[in-house]
Amino acid sequence: MARDMTPVLKKCRALDIEPAFLGIDKKKSRRHGKVTRKQSEYGMQLKEKQKAKFIYGVLEKPFRNYFEKAQKLKYGTTGENLMILLETRLDNVIFRMGLARTRDEARQIVSHRNVQVNGKTVNIPSYGVKVGDSIAIKENARSSKRYEDIVAVTSSRIVPEWVESNKEQLSGKVVAIPRREQIDVPVNEVAIVELYSK
Repeated sequence: MARDMTPVLKKCRALDIEPAFLGIDKKKSRRHGKVTRKQSEYGMQLKEKQKAKFIYGVLEKPFRNYFEKAQKLKYGTTGENLMILLETRLDNVIFRMGLARTRDEARQIVSHRNVQVNGKTVNIPSYGVKVGDSIAIKENARSSKRYEDIVAVTSSRIVPEWVESNKEQLSGKVVAIPRREQIDVPVNEVAIVELYSK
């Protein structure tokens, strides 16, 4: 499987993203003497797409598929639908519930078959969750020290309104489709739509 091996903080600097959006508790280091060049419209649109792909850990082809799916949805704008599709990926929902420190860790937890959706094991990080889906860490994995450490780190993290989370039981539920204003990701989805519409 293709993976982006660029150091995370370096990529955060390049895309001008705070590491906190990725669940990383570090400050973005400032580069001295950085020359800011005027960015073209295309450059700005490309940067927004790269931000979204980097934050959610999605490669180009699946990202394009999400965009095409977002165009076909009957409700909302294409840009909002794209953000909702990315936000309702299983790995992101695990991250939002505070059952993983970062989206990368959430992806690993899902891939290692430690997650159940509605009582069935799911090992596909891109699995799209729906309203009413119950998500839980498998019984035999709950006693692991790893989850104790995760809950200790994520206990102060705010859980969005569209999910319920029970960190003691390592479980949660999707109670609504997220609205765009509930998605705290610094991405201009309109620029992504403009880029793909060319």
